[in-house]
Amino acid sequence: MSRDLKKLFDYSLLKLSLIPIMLWIISTLVFILLRVAPGDPVDAILGSGADEASREILRYKLGLNESLLDQYLNYINNILHFNFGISLSTEEPVLNIIFRSLPASLELCFFSIFSAIIIGFPLGYLGLRNKGKKGDYIVRIVGIATYAIPPFWGAMIIQLIFSVYFNIFPIGGRFPIFLQQPQITGFLVLDSLLSNNMIAFRDSLYHLALPSLTLGFLLSGIFSRSLRINLDKSLKSDYVNAAICRGISKRNIILNHALPNALLPIVTISGLTIASLAGGALLFEVTFSWPGIALRLHEAISQRDYTLVQGIVIITSLLIVSLNLFVDIVIALLDPRIDY
Repeated sequence: MSRDLKKLFDYSLLKLSLIPIMLWIISTLVFILLRVAPGDPVDAILGSGADEASREILRYKLGLNESLLDQYLNYINNILHFNFGISLSTEEPVLNIIFRSLPASLELCFFSIFSAIIIGFPLGYLGLRNKGKKGDYIVRIVGIATYAIPPFWGAMIIQLIFSVYFNIFPIGGRFPIFLQQPQITGFLVLDSLLSNNMIAFRDSLYHLALPSLTLGFLLSGIFSRSLRINLDKSLKSDYVNAAICRGISKRNIILNHALPNALLPIVTISGLTIASLAGGALLFEVTFSWPGIALRLHEAISQRDYTLVQGIVIITSLLIVSLNLFVDIVIALLDPRIDY
């Protein structure tokens, strides 16, 4: 094993060793915050008018009659055995709910990032080509505006325009309620293709178009600004000047010399954005009634569903930490200048 690969391997092991500690801190904070927050899950399930006997029976069934220390120790022990318990509101295994909802969020994230790149890269290149001119200022204003607009507010405005006024796209949901969804992997677009169901494929894309394009447009400013800054920096570097002196065409210089180096920071941005969207697009999913993990988290919080909230937070935290590690390794492999 070469010295660079050994250093990368040691760094990866260090990051992996920190994951259990981070998850323990996160899970402990979630446990504490849910217990000190106002409200009672028994009231959320039975209602405030239930008699005391029914309340005590349910409290015993859910383990809420035990001391906080006993609840915490049982909670940590269950997590170590990858047992997240049963949902308090639906009495369904928490992992089943998470694995059923997570593909919807990941599918939305993937198409949103793809849309953001398709929109952001041309805008960034256009701004660089017109540096210091009117087009550059317009691109900068658009980038700042998309970054500054709250996602839920932008989603409501676009819903109002394209779903209410012009009736082009459905206002929410992931699939028509009167059609049966293909169930293979949980990713509707992929499942439609695997089952050779072109009607389901068309309808899934039709429902996915507005939320993914909306979120992609709101994220495009990050990619346009990052491409513009990093590509401009690469074009001013010594190796580009050397390529110009050798008579290499401008197109080849941009594609083969400047662009690969400019894309390295964007790989980091893409990974972190996907990770944050997987668990952070709460208000966006609520606005579009998108049945993803964030919408399910919103419902669980409103229902005081301790076990489901805990499971969702831990799984999404594990996803984010793992994706961050993956991005770090990819960047290290792509850029030999990085030293750990």
